[in-house]
Amino acid sequence: MSKPSRTFVPLNVAVLTLSDTRTPDNDTSGDLIAEKLTTAGHHVSSRAIVREDLDKLRARFEAWINDPNIDVIISTGGTGMTQRDLTPEATAPFINKSIPGFGELFRWLSYAEIGTSTIQSRADAGITANGTVIFMMPGSTNACRLGMDKIILSQLDASYRPCNLVELLPRIRHEAAPE
Repeated sequence: MSKPSRTFVPLNVAVLTLSDTRTPDNDTSGDLIAEKLTTAGHHVSSRAIVREDLDKLRARFEAWINDPNIDVIISTGGTGMTQRDLTPEATAPFINKSIPGFGELFRWLSYAEIGTSTIQSRADAGITANGTVIFMMPGSTNACRLGMDKIILSQLDASYRPCNLVELLPRIRHEAAPE
């Protein structure tokens, strides 16, 4: 017996580029993420480029987390190992539940493309206390393509089987499930 089909649910997604060098004219990773989200049917409700400064990053994440019109935040950049890479540190105070499988799967898939260099990535994901989902990817456009195409887009698609993050959002937020 086949399961009934599920309807696609467009989400409101904020895209954040963490960089000291990217501008709106050369933010290829942010552009790629926004284009893939829009093509999939989601709404890019906000987008920003923030220099890698811990206080500024935390302020941006906190503002979007507290915005009831933002379901998901996808960031690019700041997941490396240098002193300037601050994404996991910037999001740490807000993450209520970690999604370790995202980083594990991202690095496993990335290994096929860049070999053992993938250990230098601190790609990660988590859910905030109010149910905002945060994905943190490297700044490389190829890494963002991999993360979007192989993991994120299917998990942001309510029709994806056997399960996806969209169908969990009401339970995460303690809301009634969509009919």
